Amino acid sequence: MRKKYLIIIALLLVVWNYSIACTTAIVSGKATPDGRPLLWKHRDTDQFDNKMMRFSGGRFDYIGLVNSNDSLSHVWCGTNSAGFSIMNSASYNLIPGYDTIEAKDLEGYIMKLALENCVTIQDFANLLDTLPKPWGVSANFGIIDSYGGAGYYEANNSNYKFFDANNPEIAPNGYLIRTNFSVSGIENMGAGYNRFNTANSILSEAFFQGGLNPEFFLHKATLCLRHDLTKTDLYSEFSKENFENRMYPFRDFILRYSSSSTFLVQGVKSGESPLLVTSWIKLGFQPASVAIPLWVGTINSIPKILTAPLQEKSQLCDITLKLKESCFPYIKWNEGENYVLLEKLGNKNGTGMIQLTVLFDKEIMVRADKMISKWRKSGFDSCDTQSFYDEIDRQIHYFYAQNFELNI
Repeated sequence: MRKKYLIIIALLLVVWNYSIACTTAIVSGKATPDGRPLLWKHRDTDQFDNKMMRFSGGRFDYIGLVNSNDSLSHVWCGTNSAGFSIMNSASYNLIPGYDTIEAKDLEGYIMKLALENCVTIQDFANLLDTLPKPWGVSANFGIIDSYGGAGYYEANNSNYKFFDANNPEIAPNGYLIRTNFSVSGIENMGAGYNRFNTANSILSEAFFQGGLNPEFFLHKATLCLRHDLTKTDLYSEFSKENFENRMYPFRDFILRYSSSSTFLVQGVKSGESPLLVTSWIKLGFQPASVAIPLWVGTINSIPKILTAPLQEKSQLCDITLKLKESCFPYIKWNEGENYVLLEKLGNKNGTGMIQLTVLFDKEIMVRADKMISKWRKSGFDSCDTQSFYDEIDRQIHYFYAQNFELNI
């Protein structure tokens, strides 16, 4: 593996230097209502064209979120057939100032290796230990496995530190949050402190209400319009009169211009089949996207609207990016991404993107929950998922054609 790794580093250093920022959380099964762990990645990146891919041929099959122009060498979050799920958030306070190593931005490659080979959280540590240094990373790697493992590895070029979401001394309420700084990094450096504080507030509220579940992360967290520093909640504006054509400051929210996809994994209890692990994806600009469940056990299949071969783009991502344009009419300015036409996200008529997509999401979630409940009694059935995917593809096309007058 060492020789192969060094060759790939040499190739990737020529082309790979994308800025990445995310808001993420790992939730132990101890903190969820049904005892199953959760992994949440709200992805922010300058690579807006994302898609889902299914991979086979390694030790394990897996599904993963990729950049459309790089569908083979990097995976930015995913789940494998052993029930191992991984994501990352870039960390900007783990590399000391004297570190001038050129290798960097290899998190996606390492996560791809992990999905091909790992079963448990400890396997990921073992993987890092076998790879040559420098690793070319500065990241918080969030992981859950099918044995109840849940936590983060904060890793730089040569070292890592594990934070266990099952350890009450580290995670008193059973969950951990990471944005773009690391607890083990240089204090008060890095980025994402405002998003971290907002995420901490809403997760704390949900925890004490017994509400840390998939719907919370797909809707309340991913589509959050609260800002903890300014004490702002833009949802309160939706019902106001004289709302049309008003621009709102839109900086340092969890949801922002650079938001490009959300990946949420609901794991399994110890002893349950890893094929029951459910990965939810909101592909593309999340307010305009719909939440779709995926299962690794559906052989050679992902809903067509989510994927595309080689460097081709996903249709769903294209749709959301087209709708996103109307939310940021001043993007031609250097600062235009910091101002949103809020009525496009929500309004008193209930025709905003968030209002429409959330309703559709809830219909999908009810149907998915029925299938999952059946499988927990009788076992996973890939025929169910294939039929479900085919129907979802048809219904999503109809949803966008009816609600947004898009020709798709």
